[in-house]
Amino acid sequence: MDVLQQLLGRLHPLVVHLPIGFIMMGLLLQWYDRKQGQYAQIIAFVYLWAGITATLACITGYLQYMGEGYSFETVERHLWSGIATAVFSFLMYGKLKAAFLSKVPMALSSFFVLALISFTGHQGGNITHGEDYLVEPLPNSIKSALGYDTFEEKQISLTEGNWQSALLYEDVIMPILNNKCVSCHNPKKNKGDLLLHSQEGILKGGESGQVVIAHDASKSEIFSRMTLPMDDDDHMPPEGKTQPTKEEIQLIEAWIAAGHPFEGTVGEIGLKKELFIPFFPKKHDTDHPDIEITAASQDSIKAIKETGIYVDPISATTNFLSVSCINQPNFVDTDLGLLLPIKNQISRLDLGGTQVTDAIVEQLRSLPNLTVLKLDHTKITGKNIGALKDLRHLRTINLTGSDFQADIQVFSDFKNLKKVFLYKTKTNFNGVRSLKGGEISIDFGNYELPPIPSDSIVY
Repeated sequence: MDVLQQLLGRLHPLVVHLPIGFIMMGLLLQWYDRKQGQYAQIIAFVYLWAGITATLACITGYLQYMGEGYSFETVERHLWSGIATAVFSFLMYGKLKAAFLSKVPMALSSFFVLALISFTGHQGGNITHGEDYLVEPLPNSIKSALGYDTFEEKQISLTEGNWQSALLYEDVIMPILNNKCVSCHNPKKNKGDLLLHSQEGILKGGESGQVVIAHDASKSEIFSRMTLPMDDDDHMPPEGKTQPTKEEIQLIEAWIAAGHPFEGTVGEIGLKKELFIPFFPKKHDTDHPDIEITAASQDSIKAIKETGIYVDPISATTNFLSVSCINQPNFVDTDLGLLLPIKNQISRLDLGGTQVTDAIVEQLRSLPNLTVLKLDHTKITGKNIGALKDLRHLRTINLTGSDFQADIQVFSDFKNLKKVFLYKTKTNFNGVRSLKGGEISIDFGNYELPPIPSDSIVY
């Protein structure tokens, strides 16, 4: 019986559109026939079916209310206005069919039915999407002027220097809940009888019981519902609301695993730095240092280009240069001397696919502003790669397909290195994917992309 009740209840979103269609059709026909009065019987028939389908919508809606666990306060206005819509649809039928209520002007009764169906539909939309669904994109100032409750969005603000001293709940967890959950779980709108705006509300839980279980995120509703598929009815926040990011969900999980403390700093509680790095201010990554540099001699650039080496400005706003030996596969270690006249301006150097060896590493140290270095598909083994650690602007090294076999920990001594590509090299990374607490990302490739239909097209 419960299954049948839930099944019929879930037909409500389908059935509820039928009376809306019939009522709108009746109103349009009334407007069209306002002078001739030739279609009164047809219009009456339309309102009869509006009343019948509105009654069915009320029945399925009531079954959904009983089976889905909504509180009566949540559905009360929608329920009573839906019943009123059904009643007035039948009254419109009686007025047209049997001159019932003939003293009431048709225009007035039609306007009342239109207002009633609009109010009923709006209340249903509030249940499905939330009361602030229509105004959610508006700025808080406008929402307040319209009488809606607003909750100030507080972003997580952490830096490399202060992350350990930040209060875990107040500075990290509270902003996540405030931005993603509190709009539906606050004193004036407590869906599921759950309040998430305060410590007391979180600990009290809601209709389903406790929402945080100390040291067990998998059994904590506040975490498990965030990780459900979007098409799951129990997923929270509901579809249409701003969703927490993967990094925010990981912080919620770590907070619960630590016993969901409401006091204490990140450092005192002992959470890992990797969890907070995504919330540090984003540095502007470029292919060149953020400094001014004089322009290289055009004669020097011309002489280098004549050897077949590609030289081009990084951008129109800087004097730094990108140098590539893509057309010079026979480039050897000693050929680096050709680039010395523009050594201060080189920020991006591509030696991939050339004949360079470990002997070139010492020479590369003479390029003080080198930022991106490509040594892929070369004979570099990495035995002396640590000599590049003093290049303070070096951010990326690509060693894909090279003979590199050194210990990857050597890169831990590099000052500002951010990424190293080691796909198809001989080094043993032992599962390590990053260094220096996540500051240096190690990319070993082996990406597997899902097939798409166009993969099978024959051209």
